[in-house]
Amino acid sequence: MDRPDHVLIVDDDRELRELLVAYLGKNGFRVTAAADGQQMRAALAAGAIDLIVLDLMLPGTDGLVLCRDLRATQTPQIPILMLTARSDEADRIVGLEMGADDYLTKPFAARELLARIRAVLRRTRMLPPSFRAAETTRGLAFGDWVLDTAARHLLDASGTMVSLSGAEYRLLRVFLDHPQRVLSREQLLNLTQGRELDVFDRSIDLLVSRLRQRLRDDAHDPRYIKTVRSEGYVFSATVEPREHVR
Repeated sequence: MDRPDHVLIVDDDRELRELLVAYLGKNGFRVTAAADGQQMRAALAAGAIDLIVLDLMLPGTDGLVLCRDLRATQTPQIPILMLTARSDEADRIVGLEMGADDYLTKPFAARELLARIRAVLRRTRMLPPSFRAAETTRGLAFGDWVLDTAARHLLDASGTMVSLSGAEYRLLRVFLDHPQRVLSREQLLNLTQGRELDVFDRSIDLLVSRLRQRLRDDAHDPRYIKTVRSEGYVFSATVEPREHVR
């Protein structure tokens, strides 16, 4: 029997933590709760976590800093769903820039959080079939980079590893599987995040910006990800499969 997915709830609201632990537990998840960054780190050290629900406003180290630190130094592949206040549009944008895979505004219905968690886990584990390359290839080489599809990180020309968040990896895989093809923002959002584009949704543009930074790509004169005005983005480099990576 497969083990249940393990969700870590990080929120300083005790009543909300207890509600979510009970609700997610009834829906088949194993749930651990933490009130702050210190408890979060202890939970991560204690056992495998499949997804983190991370509140933005925490005592001590806030959620944005914790998200950034997780992406930079620890478990960069664990998906993060960030909880934000309803009016904090800027914080939601910064959260996505820091590496959050999705966000949900407070107050929210528990069933909506459940749906978001399931969607994030589902898209973290697989790309849509029409956009999935054969996984017999360990590496995908382009320009000065090689993507290790097993470890899900980048290697530059000197062999230095560059970590990717789950969302960054999924976006890069979509581009690498379909080079020289213009992909609209709607397509990219649906393929990487499993939801429709809202007229004010900037998450794909932010994710592209983050990925360009990882690739050291000049946004004003990009070598890899080019913007196609009024249409979307195109990955312009040649992609070559490799059986082995350094």
